[in-house]
Amino acid sequence: MSSHAESLVNQLRHETSPYLLQHQDNPVHWHSWSEETLALAKAHQKPILLSVGYAACHWCHVMAHESFENEDIAQVMNALFINVKVDREERPDLDLIYQSALALMGEQGGWPLTMFLTPDGEPFWGGTYFPSTPRYGRPGFTQVLQHISSTYNSAPGRVRQNVESLREALTQLSKPEAGESLDAEEIDLISLGITRHFDTTFGGLAGAPKFPHFPTLLRLWGSHKRTANPILMSTVTTTLDAMCEGGIYDHLGGGLSRYSTDEEWLAPHFEKMLYDNAAFIECLTQIWTETGNPLYEQRAAETVAWLLREMVVGDAHGEGGFAGTLDADSEGEEGRFYVWSEPEIDSHLAEMDPEIINGFKTVYDVTSGGNWEGNTILNRRRMRGPYSAEREADFGKIRALLLCARASRPRPTLDDKVLADWNGMMIAALSRAARTFDRPDWLDAALQAHAFVIKSLERDGRFLHSWCRGEARHPGTLDDHAQMALASIALFEATGKRVFLERAIDAAEIIEANFADTAGGGYYLSAADTLDVITRPKTASDNATPSGNAVTAEILARLFHLTGNDTYRRRADTLFKTFSGDIAKSPIALVSLINAKDLLDHAQVIVLTGPEGDHELTQMTNIAWKSAIPNRIIHPLLASDSLPENHLAAGALLTIKQATAVICHGQTCSLPVHSGDELRAIVEQ
Repeated sequence: MSSHAESLVNQLRHETSPYLLQHQDNPVHWHSWSEETLALAKAHQKPILLSVGYAACHWCHVMAHESFENEDIAQVMNALFINVKVDREERPDLDLIYQSALALMGEQGGWPLTMFLTPDGEPFWGGTYFPSTPRYGRPGFTQVLQHISSTYNSAPGRVRQNVESLREALTQLSKPEAGESLDAEEIDLISLGITRHFDTTFGGLAGAPKFPHFPTLLRLWGSHKRTANPILMSTVTTTLDAMCEGGIYDHLGGGLSRYSTDEEWLAPHFEKMLYDNAAFIECLTQIWTETGNPLYEQRAAETVAWLLREMVVGDAHGEGGFAGTLDADSEGEEGRFYVWSEPEIDSHLAEMDPEIINGFKTVYDVTSGGNWEGNTILNRRRMRGPYSAEREADFGKIRALLLCARASRPRPTLDDKVLADWNGMMIAALSRAARTFDRPDWLDAALQAHAFVIKSLERDGRFLHSWCRGEARHPGTLDDHAQMALASIALFEATGKRVFLERAIDAAEIIEANFADTAGGGYYLSAADTLDVITRPKTASDNATPSGNAVTAEILARLFHLTGNDTYRRRADTLFKTFSGDIAKSPIALVSLINAKDLLDHAQVIVLTGPEGDHELTQMTNIAWKSAIPNRIIHPLLASDSLPENHLAAGALLTIKQATAVICHGQTCSLPVHSGDELRAIVEQ
């Protein structure tokens, strides 16, 4: 087959992404995104049809079945367009650009994203899901294709006008509004204002669908700890309790689904994302330190068990990282793997005491008619408990039996990509949870995942974005470098091994060299040498994950407090000023940046040093990790190491050789203490 003919067939068989491979047998002549594909569009003088989705996306599956598997529709697509399929999890930079373009057109974003581009990759029109035939008040996809092609060829001036307007608007999006910095009082007022958007009955931001919004919960919790405002505390615990007991949580296997389709957290969109569960573990861990709520510890343990049981993928040497997602669908139906009928449950529990079975069904909302589309989503929203230890043990046995029975069902598809940024999030959360809940096996898992990502995705200090089936691909983004730097800092705090701190210091310089906007402040999502994007987005707004600028701000804050190097503070201050005007307009969207600002200004650093293996040092370290002091940073210092001269605690620890703890806050440090009892008295006051 000639190279020309080869270019006009489906090319996705050459990919490793599970999402792209789902489309390798479509009659559509799909191409992956590349400079070669753009050159092909220019050579054929055809517009590009860009379709962006991901493997766990339900409506992506629907559109694929209706349109991309349809020979007649594929024929129209092939005749009129160069068709490009992108996995948003592999190219978050492209997804952000074209989602932003769609929003600028006044359209609601989402996936599948369907965009029409010039051969140069510039957007001129788009949408999301289009039905194959006219319905839902939307035109049929064939009609859309024919209309767009006709407009592109017959009205080039109109297309050019759209392109130029969108290009200018996209450029403006990367020019944030500067302003004044925030102090603690202003941050706490913002936190109190955010609570007005929350549902006081069921928790979460009011209305449906409901997303977890963990950075927002942590912001409210941080302000609660400073102000002792009961509204802030109840807003967080009401929300977290409702998620822990709702149908959004998998009560058999552990782990949290992406979001709830209703306002009561009953019916989830059943996909499970690595990043959501990393944030869930982080939130449970932080809030447990103050509340001691056993429910939070249990949900954290169950979620980590799910992670280590179902989400570890790796290479032929048995080393691995964490996979990205579990699909919502199985056997062609959303949620089929997770839901039950009452007769099914009865059949699997036939040997158990009927009284215990009936108690389980009452607590877990199992009824003859079901609670969702005739089926039952297990939940404890109405009957939370806790019940007696004996009753809870019985429930645990039943859950184990049902989990075993569920394992025989056809499983949702695992998207086994290892993404640097999402793994960084989980490594950091797992490290902190391991030390807080005394689970060294969790820390071992975090260390293994960190080593795997470094081995598989790092090249000369910089990261590629995605590893799958033995291949590392796609340019690393700001998020990849920032989240892995934060993971290194978390491992330094958890282990005391300076190599992790040195990695984070090196990463901060790599970020500065490759992503910084030296003229306008802040950091771009794409590196300067990423050549296949039409613009370099720069935003501090959180998406499904915290923004790369917010994570970078947190890195700079932590490095400042761990090293005393004022360069990090200056960089962080510049970053905050760059986006402070945007914070004033939309604090919820930039809440992760607000959290980083609070950490920079109000961190409490617990420096721990002494002979390795010393009993008092071990006791003080355990107390430090379980402490609920706000904006806590743990700084373990081996007896053979020393603090930088400009570190606040350097003078206090200059001549001390025994087990010692010092807490530094602002410009002052406590007197050194040498026992667990003394440290506990300080952190609990």
